[in-house]
Amino acid sequence: MKSSSSIEVSSTGEGLQVKARCRGFEITFDESEDMGGTNAGMNPVEGLLCSLGACQSIAAMIFAHAQQIPLEGVGMEVEGDIDPEGFMGNPDIRNGLQEVRCKVRLACGDEDAARKLAALAGERCPVGDSLKNPVPLVCTEVVVEAPAGE
Repeated sequence: MKSSSSIEVSSTGEGLQVKARCRGFEITFDESEDMGGTNAGMNPVEGLLCSLGACQSIAAMIFAHAQQIPLEGVGMEVEGDIDPEGFMGNPDIRNGLQEVRCKVRLACGDEDAARKLAALAGERCPVGDSLKNPVPLVCTEVVVEAPAGE
């Protein structure tokens, strides 16, 4: 059975800040001051890296439970490289992330099981799969609204 997620994002009126909302939760995204933001939150690329680390961590915990692997804790360090010149229009530089590196930390007494668990989480993580494989990205509609006060 397929499941869908739906979020809503809107600007706050404070620099480049936006609020993302889903299922009653809210995250503030922004840019650093040197990029023109107010530094009120992580930028969207940092949020993507957080999503990858969170997804792989949760996957490891789910699979450890399912396979009865004694896992006491999970941690992830995720780094990504991006060149802002690509985003700003340099056609010779990719717009998005150029490489992402993950370090997985598993508190587990069985090293072999932990390594297999990390590999399984990496293979099955939906966020990782979405980054590794092209996903159709479709803008279904553009709605132009009159500015407030008009």
